[in-house]
Amino acid sequence: MRIENGSLLLRPECTVETSEGEVGLDRDEAQLATTAVALLARGMEAPDTSNIDEAVLQRLANGPPGDAGPSLSCRAAASDLQEQQLTATGLTPRAEQLREAMTEVFGDQILGGFAPGGIDHGHGEDSTHYDGRAMDIFFRPVTEENRRKGWILAHWLVAHAEDLHIQYVIFDDRFWSVYSSRGQWRDYDAPDPGNEILRHLDHVHVDVLGGGTD
Repeated sequence: MRIENGSLLLRPECTVETSEGEVGLDRDEAQLATTAVALLARGMEAPDTSNIDEAVLQRLANGPPGDAGPSLSCRAAASDLQEQQLTATGLTPRAEQLREAMTEVFGDQILGGFAPGGIDHGHGEDSTHYDGRAMDIFFRPVTEENRRKGWILAHWLVAHAEDLHIQYVIFDDRFWSVYSSRGQWRDYDAPDPGNEILRHLDHVHVDVLGGGTD
């Protein structure tokens, strides 16, 4: 569905910026499209996407022309959840569920930001990594190809954010938040603009809702 400017209530749950304009998707379509693109990038069999605009699939697979960046945005609602404790992996059950869902689609990835027993240093103050709610998925070195691969994952995370209770996704100087009413990507202000790690250029950061007072 090609869309024009309109009220938030009339806008679709997700949108993709394509070369032919902005295309609206419902959440199921966004999940189907991002999953298919991820599987095809691995040379795997993908689900039927014949009902998805081809321009959407091309943009999600290849990224914007000239420079990698965000193309898909989705609104999501933060659920009322109970607080969770770490499992043996050093992740909360919600974060572990997210890792399993990612692995099913993307295969084994280079992950960091957690460890059995938890971690207590190496990240910013009050980081969700210390609560076992966050993971870093690495795409090194920082190249155009790896940035595009990172955005395939980032888009998949945003499309599945409501189901997987995702709170934030940060990558490539941009961030997405479940608390944003429009669900759009925003500029991320890194504490050190000269540090590619702090700018999240070489990894996608994702964390899940903590529950309780969150």
